[in-house]
Amino acid sequence: MEDIENIELAYLNLKDYQELKQAMIESYTTMPDSIWKEEQIKTLIHKFPEGQAVIKVNNQIAGCALSIIVDYDKFEYNHTYEQITGNYTFSTHTNDGDIIYGIDVFIKPEFRGLRLGRRLYDYRKDLCERLNLKGLAFGGRIPNFHKYADTLSPKEYIDKVRRKEIHDPVLNFQISNDFHPARILTNYLEGDASSHEYAVLLEWDNIYYEKKNKLATTIKKIVRLGLVQWQMRPYKSLDDVMEQAEFFIDAVSGYRSDFALFPEFFNAPLMAENNHLSTPEAIRELAKHTAEMVQRFSKLAISYNINIITGSMPEMVDGKLHNAGYLCRRDGTMERYEKLHVTPDEAKVWGMVGGNQIVAFDTDCGKIGILICYDVEFPELSRILADEGMDILFVPFLTDTQNGFSRVRHCAQARAIENECYVAIAGSVGNLPKVQNMDIQFAQSMVFTPCDFAFPTNGVKAEATQNSEMILIADVDIDLLRELNQFGSVRNLKDRRLDLFELRKK
Repeated sequence: MEDIENIELAYLNLKDYQELKQAMIESYTTMPDSIWKEEQIKTLIHKFPEGQAVIKVNNQIAGCALSIIVDYDKFEYNHTYEQITGNYTFSTHTNDGDIIYGIDVFIKPEFRGLRLGRRLYDYRKDLCERLNLKGLAFGGRIPNFHKYADTLSPKEYIDKVRRKEIHDPVLNFQISNDFHPARILTNYLEGDASSHEYAVLLEWDNIYYEKKNKLATTIKKIVRLGLVQWQMRPYKSLDDVMEQAEFFIDAVSGYRSDFALFPEFFNAPLMAENNHLSTPEAIRELAKHTAEMVQRFSKLAISYNINIITGSMPEMVDGKLHNAGYLCRRDGTMERYEKLHVTPDEAKVWGMVGGNQIVAFDTDCGKIGILICYDVEFPELSRILADEGMDILFVPFLTDTQNGFSRVRHCAQARAIENECYVAIAGSVGNLPKVQNMDIQFAQSMVFTPCDFAFPTNGVKAEATQNSEMILIADVDIDLLRELNQFGSVRNLKDRRLDLFELRKK
């Protein structure tokens, strides 16, 4: 091979056909009848010019990738090459399709070993992202299968290739380029004796794909979080509490935040007016304010154009005391969430009971989960939310001592790592000497990230000052989570041994 002076990726041009034909002849020595005719190449270029790419070395064709766009749902999962290409006429191509289907990829023998095929596949991936399609697919030959056909089934053969026990040049290459086997295709390519006419349906998912939406709204990629580190202080009335809450909402919305997160039991100072009652009675009196506070928060969410997570408040349901909060969306809708694990203190002192519902919520910034304080110390809950598509976990908390805070803090960070999500925690600070069972508070509000190269090395996106009233504003990039899931140095969600265990809601 002569010295390389330049490598160029370009669209295939019909005037290059004779050179392309010679390249195909040299590449397909075992399949001499697999040469595309000039009229077929002309059709491909006419239908989908961006899908036909060549790579040139020193201005001569070294390789080529041919593709079409198909409506994947219109084809049987076990299709043949002839069917997917419309009997080689490419009538199956449609600009309204959702998958780029690879028709052909080849590299001339003299240029193999330069990773030129990887460049062609990377081009297809970039094209798929640019056109907002679901992904790539193609039928991959298994040319070494004939050596093992007497002793191995196609499935067993593929398993051994994946475990590096058998080398298959085509399949090994595809897997190394992030394609995953979806199923075995039978009678795929007529005359492919070395593969016994089997092929592997290989797929690559576009993690940036967005389903086309007819509404004038889009899911945000950069989400701004506003955390309220609330100072406990005496309040004379509900109006005083909500005036302070509106102050913070005004502040975080002024920075164009998408979410405002309040702490657990931030309204506890109102219990001071019921000091003459027993502690269980006092908190039940506090619960009488919850419905009005929720309605006020909903109006504030609309007027300030921000999604508000109300922390948590005591709430009576069917005669039982719960610890619950509300997601007040900026479109006026609301969702209720509840604390599932009450602490021993909450059960003993207040007679509080745990809730029964765990669900991820849809928002205009993607799916979120909300766990109240102690709940974040149970990894099963956040894993269920992750399985439902959660991108951000919000944790309103209330801790009195540094050890209690440390449990919440370290468990929250663990949840970010193991579930490949962002976790935002917000707590209260200060003292309430005249409120029983709410004497002191210790908090440091924080935003955690997974620990990989795209994120801070310590996994902390932002942190407030300990025990100081303030707001914390932080931007989180949702696309980075998609990249982590597919290409991270470790892949906590994908690498779970689901063959050994499962987690499900009852």
